[in-house]
Amino acid sequence: MHPPEFWERRDLSARAVSAALSPIAWLYGASVAYRRDHTMGYRTKARIVCVGNVTAGGSGKTPVAIAVALVLLARGRRVTFLTRGYGGRLAGPVVVNTKEHNARDVGDEPLLLARIAPTIVARDRKAGARLADAQDGGVIIMDDGHQNFALAKDLSIVVVDTESGFGNGRVLPAGPLREPVRQGLARADAVIMSGQGTLSLPGYSGPLLRARIVPAMPAIGNCRALAFAGIGRPEKFFSTLKSLGVHLVACHAFADHHFYTRGEVSTLKAKAAEEHAILVTTEKDYVRLSGQDRVDILALPVRAIFDLPEELQRLLDRVAERMAVPT
Repeated sequence: MHPPEFWERRDLSARAVSAALSPIAWLYGASVAYRRDHTMGYRTKARIVCVGNVTAGGSGKTPVAIAVALVLLARGRRVTFLTRGYGGRLAGPVVVNTKEHNARDVGDEPLLLARIAPTIVARDRKAGARLADAQDGGVIIMDDGHQNFALAKDLSIVVVDTESGFGNGRVLPAGPLREPVRQGLARADAVIMSGQGTLSLPGYSGPLLRARIVPAMPAIGNCRALAFAGIGRPEKFFSTLKSLGVHLVACHAFADHHFYTRGEVSTLKAKAAEEHAILVTTEKDYVRLSGQDRVDILALPVRAIFDLPEELQRLLDRVAERMAVPT
């Protein structure tokens, strides 16, 4: 689905809609607090690093999770990603096999994570963690899960997009928050601000890191392109292309995690051909396309770059003594 416009607007009608939904929003936020207070997290043999957020939609947590994994792998740690597999049909627990599974099976993000390290999809995170333990998964990195209390976490990292911030500051469905900001940040061991600018973090005084989600293929610039994306914030992808010097002849936004039909892809390719433009999309969208549909479509990969990489290394050092030493 597309995020409702009233989540970002401040006009009278937007405030009225949000206020009307506030009783449901209060219940939603209270349910997170209740689960926090009444769930005994399962303690795995592996150490658990959770990379999550307090808002619905894209904040850059998957590139950050990959960056965390790369630091640990460089230090000789075994790493296993654990994710719900949003949009996939398999409940799991299942180890992602990029040669056998597609996005309809496990979702789009797990396919990207599995390129870096073994990845387990499990709607039941406890069952997924047990599978990781059975396979000597080393350090488990949860991609998302800040509001999931099934597992005892050793390090909870919250990623915040400084551009979208916290929207109208209200909880779902009245706004984009998964829980009140102060409530969510109270459990954070560290906050990573993604993007330019700054943002108020009520009640939070812990480690604050800065990162940028940047293209890993900047040579795409100086061309004509038709761009399409079905992610949390497609406009951010379009802005990135413009910043690279790409002349966008058209931009097509789809719902987050959208699965493209053959007709939709054919239409996009026809429009690109008419405009003498290349067709470009995100990596997450690319893995949701069938093999044949990917022909003549360029995927733009991104990565998280930290302003001070040593801060991330020090953050992971804080739990190093609790992490299993590889044999």
